[in-house]
Amino acid sequence: MAHAHLDSPFSLPSVRWFVAFRLFFNARFYYPVFTILFLDFGLTLEQFAVLNAVWAAAIVLAEVPSGALADVIGRRKLVLAAAALMVVEMALLCFVPKGNPELLFAVFLVNRICSGLAEAAASGADEALAYDALQEAGVAEQWGRVLEVQMRIKSIGFIAAMSLGAALYDPALMQKAASLVGIGLAISQDQTLRLPLFATLIMAMLALLSAWRMTESVSGGSVAGRNGGRRAAKTIEAFRMTLHAGRWILKTPFALAVILSGLLFDATARLIVTLVSQYYRVIHIPEAAYGIIGSALACIGLFIPRLAAVMSRRRSATANFWTIALLVLAGLSGMVPATPWIGLVPVAVLTAAMYFNGFFVSHYLNRATDSEKRATVLSFKGLSYNLAYGMAGLLYSMLLAVLRGAVSPESGTSLQDAVFVASLPWFPSIFFVLLLILAVYLKRKGPYQS
Repeated sequence: MAHAHLDSPFSLPSVRWFVAFRLFFNARFYYPVFTILFLDFGLTLEQFAVLNAVWAAAIVLAEVPSGALADVIGRRKLVLAAAALMVVEMALLCFVPKGNPELLFAVFLVNRICSGLAEAAASGADEALAYDALQEAGVAEQWGRVLEVQMRIKSIGFIAAMSLGAALYDPALMQKAASLVGIGLAISQDQTLRLPLFATLIMAMLALLSAWRMTESVSGGSVAGRNGGRRAAKTIEAFRMTLHAGRWILKTPFALAVILSGLLFDATARLIVTLVSQYYRVIHIPEAAYGIIGSALACIGLFIPRLAAVMSRRRSATANFWTIALLVLAGLSGMVPATPWIGLVPVAVLTAAMYFNGFFVSHYLNRATDSEKRATVLSFKGLSYNLAYGMAGLLYSMLLAVLRGAVSPESGTSLQDAVFVASLPWFPSIFFVLLLILAVYLKRKGPYQS
């Protein structure tokens, strides 16, 4: 191999640009203010919920064929498409005019579709490019080192984007910063509204540059042109394998129990966590603190996996999933009073539940699945989770529409905030009912015997 003597895998351009792509693609400055940004543009909570459902649907529809497409047209082209879609999705929000509700919703709808397609396109194709480069250079054993460095840099970028994004969005903080440097401007929310978006647009352009600088190895190159007629066949085969995995899960009680339990916990917790910036506003958290809080919550993921690993060795699957159920129920219930500052505790509980759920589902599903169908089963799990999340978003938008006509806000409280607070008690109530139904169903199946 030409590069077998390399001391560092990062001397390979595609590996360096892979790390850069992951950093820029995931450093999104608007994440800490995600919900309130949409609302401050002039959208309603119902529209926000619908848009999230559309985003999930775009991923569901594109995830399976994107893998086959990467093998057909080439992985580099798919990564380039993902970066280009990110540029489009951010440019739409940076330049859409306010004041026209119909136009706003249409533009945000296109934004969510582009975002979902970008997520699906980038999924795995960038890793494949970097791994192929290592393999071609004869240093594939360095992949673990590459992943470790990439994850560390990505985490640092994520924390920086979370902290800075929330600060950019806070007009009071930006006003103080302007005064400190002698800029005599009166800064309002309208002026800071797009600052995290423009910062993320810069990241999108850097992600596009990173994707452009990556190269396709000879072994991993596109087969398009040589065998273009296989495109449809590959995609159909991918869907067929996914459906086959679904049938296997339905016939395997333990796998079905893991999927259904994890799906319920994920859809419920992820939906409320998506709305967390609106919740912070309701419990009177300063906007500049959103990013710091988000970064602190992300640190929970540093120790949960180790604790979960111990629990998986010492406790049964049934006990571990009931632990997650109680954490989700406690977190959802704790958010109902919307108590200033103390309301952060149930958010931390829900975050911990999501980390536990991710670990246990992966652990038990991999243990129960044969290697030849493991990737397809995990793909089915991802599809079902996004589908459930999208459906939960649509149902939530319907609930908000009903509550909007039934809620009378108190003096000094906006209708938007009043409707959101009125929706909070529904989360633990519906979750408890669904949990009971699931428990009865799984009790009859007797599945936790793997």
